Amino acid sequence: MDKNDSFSKRAIHSSGVKKDPYGALSVPVYNAVAYEFDSAEAMEQAFSGKTGDFVYSRISNPTVQAYENKVKDLTGAFSVTALNSGMAAISNALMCVAYSGCNIITTRHLFGNTYSFFVSTLAAFGVEVRFCDLNDIKEVESKIDDDTCAVFLEIISNPQMDVVDLKKLSDIISKKNIPLIADTTIIPFSNFEANKFGVDIEVISSTKYLSGGATSVGGLIIDYGSFDWSKSKRLQSLEKEHGIGTFTFKLKREIHRNLGAYMTPQVAYMQNLALETLQLRYNKASETTDKIASALENMPAVKKVNYPGLTSNPYYKVSKSQFGENPGAMLTFDLESQEVCFNFLNNLQLIRRATNLFDNKTMALHPYTTIYGTYSKESKEQMHIYNTTIRLSVGLEDVADLLEDIMQALK
Repeated sequence: MDKNDSFSKRAIHSSGVKKDPYGALSVPVYNAVAYEFDSAEAMEQAFSGKTGDFVYSRISNPTVQAYENKVKDLTGAFSVTALNSGMAAISNALMCVAYSGCNIITTRHLFGNTYSFFVSTLAAFGVEVRFCDLNDIKEVESKIDDDTCAVFLEIISNPQMDVVDLKKLSDIISKKNIPLIADTTIIPFSNFEANKFGVDIEVISSTKYLSGGATSVGGLIIDYGSFDWSKSKRLQSLEKEHGIGTFTFKLKREIHRNLGAYMTPQVAYMQNLALETLQLRYNKASETTDKIASALENMPAVKKVNYPGLTSNPYYKVSKSQFGENPGAMLTFDLESQEVCFNFLNNLQLIRRATNLFDNKTMALHPYTTIYGTYSKESKEQMHIYNTTIRLSVGLEDVADLLEDIMQALK
C-alpha cells in the first residue's frame, strides 16, 4: 500500500503479514505459545534478537504482529506495540521513561484509573507527579526541571472534556528536550494524526473504537521515532546504539516482557478485522454526537452541555483545528442534581446504563458515583468531577431514536 492511499483502502487491504499459503483473506489466529526451531544455532539467534523469528507468545506472536504492522502502516509510525489493555499501554510507556527521583508533568483532568496510576502506583516508586494547567505555557515551564521525564495528557480529557493546544505545548517541551506522551483514545488515528501535533508516544485503549464495538480489551503504544532519546536520563545510555528506536528497544526487549502484558492473538484477530470499519463507525458516531449535543443545548432540563464541537464551547477553535468538525463520540451534560441524574438514568429505555466508550451501543453513566466513586470529595473537586454530570458515549443507533429516549427520560 502507498502511504498516500486513503485510510479505508489501507485499512481493508493492508494485511500486515506474508501471503497466506491457503489464500485466506483474514489473518489467521496463531493460537500458539511455543515455536519450534530447526537447530540449536537457529534458536540461539532468535533468542538473542538477531532474527525476527518468534520464540514465545508472551513476547511476540504472528497474529499480534500482523495487527501491529497494520497499525504501523495506517499511522506511519516507527513502531507499534500491542498490549492487553489501555492501562497496560499507559503503564508500560511510562515505565520506559520514568525512574526514581524523576517527575512527570500532567493535569488532574485524567480518567480515574490513570490518575490513580500516577498518584498511587508511580508515587510508591519515587516518581513525582506535577499537576498543572497544560494550556498555561508559563505554568508548564515553571514545573520543568532536569528530572522531568515526560509530559502526559489526554487529547480530550475524560470526562472533563478539556482540550490542550498540542502545538503550543509540544513547541515548548520539545525545546526543553522532554517527550510528549498522549492518550489519544477519544479520537482514533483514522481522524487524528498525532505526530503532526508534536506527540512523540501515543497510547490508546484499543478496547474502544478499534475493537469494533467492545469485542475485546486491548491497548496500543505507538512510537513515532520523533524524540531524541540521548536527552532522556533513563534511556540515553541506549541511544548511541539504537538511535530513534531506543524507546521501542527498551519497551520490547525489557518492559513489556517483564510486566507480561502482551496482547493475545484472539484479541489481535478481532481488532485487526475491526480496523476495516473503523472510519465508517467513527464518522457515524461522531456526527450523531454533534447532533445530540446541539439538541441538548435547547432542552430546558439540561443546565450545561460539554462538547468541544459546539461553537459555544471554549475549546471549539483549538478542537476544530486539531480534530475537525466532530471531535469524538463522547459528551457530558449537567442536570439539576444527583437525584435528577439518577432519575434520568433509571428512565432510559434504549440507552444502556454501562461503563465503556465507543461501543456500538450508546451508554450513559454518572461519573461522580461510578468511575470516581471511591475518591474523596476533595479529590473529586480537584479533578472537577461533579455530581450533576452525566457522561454519554454515543453508539451507532439512529439519532432520532437516541433523542427520543433522552427526551422521555428527562421528562
